Amino acid sequence: MLNEIQKDAEQRMQKSIQALKHNLTHIRTGRANTALLDGIKVDYYGSETPLSQVANIGVADARTLTVTPWEKNMVSVIEKAIIDSDLGLNPSSAGTLIRIPLPPLTEERRKELTKVVSQEGEQGKVAIRNIRRDANHQIAELLKEKEITEDEKRKGEEAIQKLTDRYVKEVDEVVAEKEKEIMEI
Repeated sequence: MLNEIQKDAEQRMQKSIQALKHNLTHIRTGRANTALLDGIKVDYYGSETPLSQVANIGVADARTLTVTPWEKNMVSVIEKAIIDSDLGLNPSSAGTLIRIPLPPLTEERRKELTKVVSQEGEQGKVAIRNIRRDANHQIAELLKEKEITEDEKRKGEEAIQKLTDRYVKEVDEVVAEKEKEIMEI
């Protein structure tokens, strides 16, 4: 029983780390990354469709993204969607290819982005602590039902705490790496 609770908690904590890493890919660093455009949706024949489903997105160089629509008539629609997004990007099209130059980040903007990264990290830690709380609650229920002893409860809670500490440390490492990536010029 305790092993099942521990395995479930560990799987959920791993998912929290994966979600944090996914969320951090949307935060812009100094170099081009196709994940930057993941949140953009375009009007494709009346329905809101993710940009990646109507065009090829690529990295031309460290500071330029390229978007190649699959249909020529989508060029202006995609450009408008990119301009309307809150990313502060100015696309320019040459025929069917849309180039998106990424302006260099100012020091002030870098500091703002590191604060956003810290907030994401804190949300990740909160999620992990909530998983710990749930696991400890399940262990307490087992004791209440007299399925485990006090010693087993204490050992189970200690194991969950070790897991929690390990994953909180991993969140800190992921956040520190992203902040370092943002601050490098």
